[in-house]
Amino acid sequence: MPRWKNWWVRGILTLAMIAFFFIIIYLGPMVLMMIVMCVQIKCFHEIITIGYNVYHSYDLPWFRTLSWYFLLCVNYFFYGETVTDYFFTLVQREEPLRILSKYHRFISFTLYLTGFCMFVLSLVKKHYRLQFYMFGWTHVTLLIVVTQSHLVIHNLFEGMIWFIVPISCVICNDIMAYMFGFFFGRTPLIKLSPKKTWEGFIGGFFATVVFGLLLSYVMSGYRCFVCPVEYNNDTNSFTVDCEPSDLFRLQEYNIPGVIHSVIGWKTVRMYPFQIHSIALSTFASLIGPFGGFFASGFKRAFKIKDFANTIPGHGGIMDRFDCQYLMATFVNVYIASFIRGPNPSKLIQQFLTLRPDQQLHIFNTLKSHLMDKGILTPAAEDE
Repeated sequence: MPRWKNWWVRGILTLAMIAFFFIIIYLGPMVLMMIVMCVQIKCFHEIITIGYNVYHSYDLPWFRTLSWYFLLCVNYFFYGETVTDYFFTLVQREEPLRILSKYHRFISFTLYLTGFCMFVLSLVKKHYRLQFYMFGWTHVTLLIVVTQSHLVIHNLFEGMIWFIVPISCVICNDIMAYMFGFFFGRTPLIKLSPKKTWEGFIGGFFATVVFGLLLSYVMSGYRCFVCPVEYNNDTNSFTVDCEPSDLFRLQEYNIPGVIHSVIGWKTVRMYPFQIHSIALSTFASLIGPFGGFFASGFKRAFKIKDFANTIPGHGGIMDRFDCQYLMATFVNVYIASFIRGPNPSKLIQQFLTLRPDQQLHIFNTLKSHLMDKGILTPAAEDE
């Protein structure tokens, strides 16, 4: 039966992709960053190619070159910002990097402005509307693909656990929703995706929350997963080693009376991150699929089945990452809103790059502030 043949093809290739995912995780965060960049480029290529086909724009002057030029400009801007933010010490130590960092935004704007002027010069009579369609298509694609992949990199540098758990939850939800829908699905969920069912949606939700809790418990015990990526001046290398924060230390929690009467446990020991994983897995299960529904609507609008035929039974790379980009944005917002606080090490690094008079001014200001708060006393100052 074609239905079962498709099931086996999807299943085998899914296992192969999961195995590949484990391999790149083992290779470390810098390899992961390069893989994310490759995925981003491929997704951009798939969406831009659809634009070429839809608008029959292959003969537009310069347009292929301009599309990839804008991709280069936006990547230069975002990756430059990331390197400056996370590896400030390395940037300040190397003279070329320091100059590029200082004028980074001006250089980025100049590059984009060059592309903008090239686009205006490429405008051809009788093709104006088509050219502006493709100009807008390129920029929307950059917004969807490049901006989101940039957020994926930010999540990765906060600690590999913030990269692996959300991505794994989306993968788990996709697999379990498919499995529950395949075997138990009866009630259609949404017209955009006729094969999606309520049984698959609900079953995928519960399976993903349990999976997120278990995966978070396992990963929270390893420093290589919970520590942020940092540049070590002494070894001239990128390191993933730190004293784990309270988020990754086992704590004891009281179980509510209603649940206690059912399972018989009064307390449970778990990592605080596991509580956050419930929010991540819930989003991956309830909101994440809307990224897939959005992609389905997009494909239906242009009468195509898949973004590409890169992966048999799965479609293109974008077909596999339509939910991941939405998830990446949520994780980044979640970290900024509920997790990340001021980073003392980054403040000190920036402080040390200031002129001596600026450092002295900050020192005196901080000393006065601490004395006003009663934290630093005149006696302690004299000593």
